[in-house]
Amino acid sequence: MPLHVPPAPAPALRTVLTALGSPTAVREARTPSLRLAQGPVTPELPLPVHVLDRITPAGASTTRLAGWRFLIRSGDRAVAAADTMLTPDGWAFSRFFEGPYITATERALRQAETMQQPYQARLLSVPELYMLTLWLHGDCTADGATGHPAATDLLVPLAPAPPGIAAHRPYLVTELLPVLTHRVTPAPLLSSPA
Repeated sequence: MPLHVPPAPAPALRTVLTALGSPTAVREARTPSLRLAQGPVTPELPLPVHVLDRITPAGASTTRLAGWRFLIRSGDRAVAAADTMLTPDGWAFSRFFEGPYITATERALRQAETMQQPYQARLLSVPELYMLTLWLHGDCTADGATGHPAATDLLVPLAPAPPGIAAHRPYLVTELLPVLTHRVTPAPLLSSPA
């Protein structure tokens, strides 16, 4: 089944294209693979990046759109990514970066393309656990910039995933959120028998 990638806001894409065209922005980025890329580089596969701000004990989640991420392709592979963020003046380029999440994102997207059900691709960040997941939203017609994980959506933790959570294994939201809730909930302090 096809994987749906929601369209990024045109101004967000323009800021990435402007940054890619700026020798200063590329040279100053901490991305050797981008600086050393041979031939043209292009931003592809825009994914809305949502942040999971809070998980309630009941398992409900609060998310917000943090920006859009574009994979930067050179030839047949992604060499870096570019993040954009919404500012009071509109969309702005944030940063170029590289690292394990680039290849993990590509791998998870290829894996999602083989699934029987169509999904809309998004990213969901869990800052408290230093965790990033590919969020496969069941409503392919939804606005990629809004919403929260539905019970039937899938979350695919990207490598490196936190200890005890398998990377690249699709989890139902109802299966993974309780694990995340347990991980981010502070343990009660033990009282001393003094």
